[in-house]
Amino acid sequence: MDQKYEVLKLENQICFPLYAASREVIKQYRPYLEALDLTYTQYIAMLVFWEVKKISVKELGKKLYLDSGTLTPVLKSLETKGYVLRSRSAEDERVLLVEITSKGEMLKERAISVPEKVAGCVKLETEEALQLYGLLYKVLGALKED
Repeated sequence: MDQKYEVLKLENQICFPLYAASREVIKQYRPYLEALDLTYTQYIAMLVFWEVKKISVKELGKKLYLDSGTLTPVLKSLETKGYVLRSRSAEDERVLLVEITSKGEMLKERAISVPEKVAGCVKLETEEALQLYGLLYKVLGALKED
């Protein structure tokens, strides 16, 4: 291949291993999340609800790096399952709030083993996992500044 096209080789793209690793890791979640009747996106939303209990859709989108077009069907599905309730803010009706329900809180107990099960699939030493975590958040932070 002509030297000027080296930059176009798949092996020279940092985006590709990030993309492929993300897909493969998410695939590892599938059997555990199917048992909870959750998709991966629903699961990461529930992680936020288990932590903060009530949040605006805008803030949830910031935390998950997702736009409202992606979040809306996820939240509708979680509401249909009885895990969250959506409501308009009393202070500003343009703001859509989402709050975890008691049924959503109970799901937390069933989900407690998911992170450990998936971590076992990744095959990184603790130090390597922490280093990767730090690097990925550094990338996200740099991209978010743009």
